[in-house]
Amino acid sequence: MSAFVGSRTVTEAELGALIRHAAIALPSSYYFLRWFHKVSGIQMTLPHDFPSPEGQLFNAELELRWKQRDSNYEVLLLSQTKPASDLEFRALEVEWECCDRRAYFYDNDETKFPKGFLYQDAEGKARSPKEKPLKQVKQRYFRDAQTATIHFVALTVGKDHD
Repeated sequence: MSAFVGSRTVTEAELGALIRHAAIALPSSYYFLRWFHKVSGIQMTLPHDFPSPEGQLFNAELELRWKQRDSNYEVLLLSQTKPASDLEFRALEVEWECCDRRAYFYDNDETKFPKGFLYQDAEGKARSPKEKPLKQVKQRYFRDAQTATIHFVALTVGKDHD
């Protein structure tokens, strides 16, 4: 399956608009934000303390990652399809292909997450992956079609029966 990988640099206001763009923020989107002192966990709504220095939005079509650099944000788009032209991403000139695989979660007591790792379920409750696994969250590998080198691993959302 062919794919698209692109980047751009945006201001904080442009990042907010990009995150809320209809072609990016699908109803099935999840968010994971990172600060120096905490992580948001996987959430189905954009947290009130957005923006974070780093984070990602992902859904069945794409993953959008951002990282703060000085007063701007570097944004990376990993998508199954080329984005709308108004999103203005510069394509990384490689013949990309992608494939989906299962994702595995850390145990709730993993030391990387001293306060535990939680996600927000469809009812809005905070859950640990061990309590109620997120079966629909998967990994999408983006690889160079010519060399088969995997350059990016993105989160994606699949069907429960996949």
